[in-house]
Amino acid sequence: MTVLQESETLKKTVLYDHHVSLGGKMVNFAGWLMPIYYSGIIGEHEWTRNSCGVFDVSHLGEIHVKGSGAFKFLQYRLTNDMAKLSDGKIIYSLLCDERALTIDDILIYQSAPEDYYLVVNASNIDRDFEALSRYVPDSVTLTNKSDESSCIAIQGPKAEAILEKLFGFQLKGLVYYHFMEASWKGFPVWISRSGYTGEDGFEIFSKNEHAPAIWDRLIQDGKSEGTMPAGLGARNTLRLEAGNALYGHEINESTTPFDAGLGWAVAMGKPGGFVGRDMLIKQREEGPSRRLVGFKMLDKPIARDHYPIFKNEKKIGVVTSGSFGPTAGANIGLGYVDRGSEAIGTRIEIEIHGRKVPAEVVPRPFITLKHKKG
Repeated sequence: MTVLQESETLKKTVLYDHHVSLGGKMVNFAGWLMPIYYSGIIGEHEWTRNSCGVFDVSHLGEIHVKGSGAFKFLQYRLTNDMAKLSDGKIIYSLLCDERALTIDDILIYQSAPEDYYLVVNASNIDRDFEALSRYVPDSVTLTNKSDESSCIAIQGPKAEAILEKLFGFQLKGLVYYHFMEASWKGFPVWISRSGYTGEDGFEIFSKNEHAPAIWDRLIQDGKSEGTMPAGLGARNTLRLEAGNALYGHEINESTTPFDAGLGWAVAMGKPGGFVGRDMLIKQREEGPSRRLVGFKMLDKPIARDHYPIFKNEKKIGVVTSGSFGPTAGANIGLGYVDRGSEAIGTRIEIEIHGRKVPAEVVPRPFITLKHKKG
């Protein structure tokens, strides 16, 4: 995230004016003007953990995949097993190139047999669409719905009760990594239950023209119920405590799924294989040369992205994410280390402004996750 410089090329979600009116500190995130915070990152982080934070994540992309060969196409193009899906269910997968390097991490929503929506990272929308298009058969239609769709995330222990009261949604039967279709004020919405922050949480997808009414209902009418607008700063510290990888940090086109510890999203044995499988077979046989680990600082400084990691005076890796974890109560981070240095309890050092600061490899997540598993 970089502080905004005046530019006419930056995109805005349909909620931009709402963020400005709430005092949001707007920054350039992946080419979008997005709120980094409103009142403060730590306060918004803690409010989400204890009540209900509301996030605009409309910069995310949506790609519609439909047709008689959609299942077979996605089964070959993505790493996870599409057979795990059923109508109303979501799975996480990686989109890799032929070298098994990660183009993006995505969520796949099955609306109906041979009818899917892919939710992709904002910075990768065009690249993902191109990577998918190179393999798509004539029987399948790809449609980029990103410019016409909005998404608002509602995260925290009070999220379910607040959504049921404000919108009349019946959510108790909606379990983790599932979604449902509903309507509010006569227009259709999709509601999914995920929890990128580590809390129980939901996402409301709608057409752009309906997003302001949903936002106002959550922020204005929801305030007395326990909602608070939260920016991408808190979303980042929340996901870091939850141990979740972020594209552009822990995963990118120089990492494989196995490097990032995402082998659980790779179905090596599924029929027909998938793009990048041969390279992953080779890497599995040899073992990844580096591993993604969580660490806790043992001294005051915070480790930031790109800081080098040392062990016994030898550079063994690099920090990919680092911050103070308000709920964890410590300065924490994620980073890659050479194979052999990933064991829990391994003492490492992070070089911060020329000084090597002690740290320790610790388990992920850094907090107890509160997803509703059903």
